[in-house]
Amino acid sequence: MPEHSSPQAMPAQSGAQPDKTTLPSVVAAPRPASPGRRGPARRLWLWAGAGLFGAAAGLALILQPWAPRAVPVAVETAALAPATRVLAVNGRIAAEHSVGVRPLVSGRIARVQVAEGDTVRPGDELVQIDASAPQAALRQAVAGLDAALVAQAQAQATLERSRALGPNVARTTLETAEAAARTAAQEVARMTALVDQAQIQLANFTVRAPMAGTVLSLNAAPGQSVDPSTLLMTLADLGRLVVETDVDEAYATQIREDMPAVLQLVGETATRAGRVRLVSQRVDAATGGLAVKLAFDAPVTAPVGLTVAVNIVIERRDAALTVPRAALRTEDGRPGVLVVTDGVARLRPVSVIDWPAPRLIVTEGLVPGDVVIRDATGIADGQPVRVEQP
Repeated sequence: MPEHSSPQAMPAQSGAQPDKTTLPSVVAAPRPASPGRRGPARRLWLWAGAGLFGAAAGLALILQPWAPRAVPVAVETAALAPATRVLAVNGRIAAEHSVGVRPLVSGRIARVQVAEGDTVRPGDELVQIDASAPQAALRQAVAGLDAALVAQAQAQATLERSRALGPNVARTTLETAEAAARTAAQEVARMTALVDQAQIQLANFTVRAPMAGTVLSLNAAPGQSVDPSTLLMTLADLGRLVVETDVDEAYATQIREDMPAVLQLVGETATRAGRVRLVSQRVDAATGGLAVKLAFDAPVTAPVGLTVAVNIVIERRDAALTVPRAALRTEDGRPGVLVVTDGVARLRPVSVIDWPAPRLIVTEGLVPGDVVIRDATGIADGQPVRVEQP
């Protein structure tokens, strides 16, 4: 078996060059800084963070963002002053006395004797309705009366002749003459009544003024057919003008006769004094209104129907506390107002006279000097507030 000899290392030849194969280079990792070098920088950052945290905490303590912020409010100081409670309504000028004129019969208008705006006296002819039929009826009644009068005269003459004969006339003849005379007298009375009735009926075809006044409106024209339901015209006495209005039934028990009132005609800046003249004793079930009539203290000239602003004075107080209606709020069914105390809104229960007015009279709960928030909308009891300067 042949022998294998292990390879022998070749001796380096004299002058041979070393192997130039390049080995990969190794990058050295940076050496960590020693504790003695990084300590001051770290402490600086810690001190800076602590300072910022302290500043933020101090600012938070000052601003207190978690606490409710004070709300600016407008206020007024409660003080005693004269107060007047009035009821404001609108009314219209009306004549104290007026009447609608209607015919008493049906027919066709023959002529109209007046125009709108005319002044008439009682009994003046206003409208004439065609009276051909009643005139004929009157003539017939007069003719019948004339015949009855002739018959009565004949019966009376017969009776007188019978009586003149005395005992020479039969008793039956005398009784017959007396009966004929009575019958004739009764017929005259009947025909006289027919004549009177015809005259009255004829007079109804002439419409006359029932009172002195002015023709406010005219709804009649020649040729127009009318009946007793037709309104021909309206007459009014313009010498005494009043104001007519309606008051809501909620205030019906507080309105009384002779209460003073302030009246202002539309288109005028001046006001006029007046008083409640009449308060109806019946509330209209359909509208819930109570009719009220007011009179002017001094005579007024104005067109009927003109609008009048009416302020009826219900009550006057020499000294009273009042608050704006917007200051009032209701808690648990009881009214109250918000009063500013040490920068905080506090709810104060009060008693007021509820009335349709921008300011209400306070009878209990407030004293002079209380600072009341004028508008309580959106303000809660206990909420911090800041008084706005006027």
